Amino acid sequence: MTKNEPEAIVGGKITNLSLRRWLHSLPGVDKVGLESRAAGLGTRSIKTTSKTWALDAAIKMMDLTTLEGMDTPERVRSLCLKALTPDPTDPDCPRPAAICVYGDMVSVAKQILGKSGIYVAAVATAFPSGRASVAVKLQDTKDAVKAGADEIDMVIDRGAFLSGNYLEVYKQIQAVKNACTRADGSKAHLKVILETGELQTYDNIRRASYLAMLAGGDFIKTSTGKVTVNATIPINLLMLQAVRDWYDQTGVLIGVKPAGGIRTAKDAIKYLVVVKEVAGERWLSPDLFRFGASSLLNDVLMQRQKLKTGNYSGPDYVTVD
Repeated sequence: MTKNEPEAIVGGKITNLSLRRWLHSLPGVDKVGLESRAAGLGTRSIKTTSKTWALDAAIKMMDLTTLEGMDTPERVRSLCLKALTPDPTDPDCPRPAAICVYGDMVSVAKQILGKSGIYVAAVATAFPSGRASVAVKLQDTKDAVKAGADEIDMVIDRGAFLSGNYLEVYKQIQAVKNACTRADGSKAHLKVILETGELQTYDNIRRASYLAMLAGGDFIKTSTGKVTVNATIPINLLMLQAVRDWYDQTGVLIGVKPAGGIRTAKDAIKYLVVVKEVAGERWLSPDLFRFGASSLLNDVLMQRQKLKTGNYSGPDYVTVD
């Protein structure tokens, strides 16, 4: 048994009791200290050269998202075309990491994106509520993978977690991870959405982060973007510290994806500062850090053009999502 196997990490057979003991043995979160550090990092200023890099990095780390009940194939096609050519006036403008859609829109996105290198991420497991049978959640995942999804964004059962049924949450994540297996044996990457706005305390967010990593998640993601409180700087800091500590303990690299409420280039840069200061430069990569956003790209493009030309663009410079 190696140090990064679940049983070795927990200290015995995986049961609800062993998970409870392990999760509740994690250090408690100092709320005042966490929020104070987050506030301090959020006020950092960066030089113009660093800002240029940060804006391009933010684009490369974006999961450009449309997750509405009124989504149509035409809307998804439009978003994919925007991802392929974010700034028609600048061929050097980078592209987003992925397009994030509902599972029934995966084939549309795959057709448009082709071999561009832009991933297709699909939300699954009865997103955003997660209120469905395990069989439905697994079929939802399998359908998206079969349609060509490169990544799956699943939601945890917050009710099970908050009631202390950690084993159920663990088993569901593992089962979804297995359902990410393609016909050739390779796996779509799994992002585990904690829905941090519903977890009530920072201690619960830390525990949910560790549980998701133990169960095999490739990324831990803050939110669905469908609740009142989504990504925040303190929550991002807490989750980045968790993945850094996990790497130090196990040697396994896990990514972080804040999602919901990140709308401006200024917001994105604040998050990138936290990534560098808390997890380290290794996480300043689309492989380990993503933004889940629908309107962020527009503002980043506007700020990017301002840096290049000294002027803000006209109202027709970017599309309205």
